[in-house]
Amino acid sequence: MTDLRRLVLTYKFGIDEVMTKLSILREDFKHMRDYNPVEHVGSRLKSFESILAKCRRKGIPLTPDAIREQMFDVAGVRVTCSFVSDIYRVRDMLVGQSDLTLLEERDYIAHPKPNGYQSLHLILQVPVFLSDRVEDVIVEVQLRTIAMDFWASLEHKIFYKYHRQVPQHLEESLRLAANVAASLDASMERIHDEVKAMTADDDAVRADSDPLGPEEAILRGFWRTAEAAEADRQHLDG
Repeated sequence: MTDLRRLVLTYKFGIDEVMTKLSILREDFKHMRDYNPVEHVGSRLKSFESILAKCRRKGIPLTPDAIREQMFDVAGVRVTCSFVSDIYRVRDMLVGQSDLTLLEERDYIAHPKPNGYQSLHLILQVPVFLSDRVEDVIVEVQLRTIAMDFWASLEHKIFYKYHRQVPQHLEESLRLAANVAASLDASMERIHDEVKAMTADDDAVRADSDPLGPEEAILRGFWRTAEAAEADRQHLDG
């Protein structure tokens, strides 16, 4: 029981470590780059019932060591991004961190599953510093756009409603919906890029006519960022 309790805690701590890293990246983008590629971050720890079912299905012994070595989705973090390009940007920033080790990458965006599922899966190993030792914990990170996440949520509900035996007409409808979602992602990113280019041109025009010096303009930008953060805090406190 002690080993099982410690196993559960280490997976929870692994999730906490990855969530903290993502929170820092979001704050950095928000305050220093005036853009946040991450819309939402969530996490889940696989239930005992799900672990037991997978162990039976895959022939994995129900022991801490076997679970640790053969099951890579016990601890999960899901990152929802605005655009497909943001997914790969966040991926590069996570993989680039020296204390995270990329064990496996499954790109279901470049190569969707037959049912239409799209997402980028990263199997990461993160060190967790316990009271008596350091333990490497495996965390699965899934990165999706809003459209991909909506599709996956619906597919998941249908999959379990029909006990993994989805009727053919629903499978075909899901594949069509996945294509529509991918087309929506591409269209929204094109619009975003166009607006970003127009904004850059407007900023350049304003910079030419701005009477402030470079240092004053930078200070004003930092000041406005701080004011916005304080307004957000007061709104939450209220």
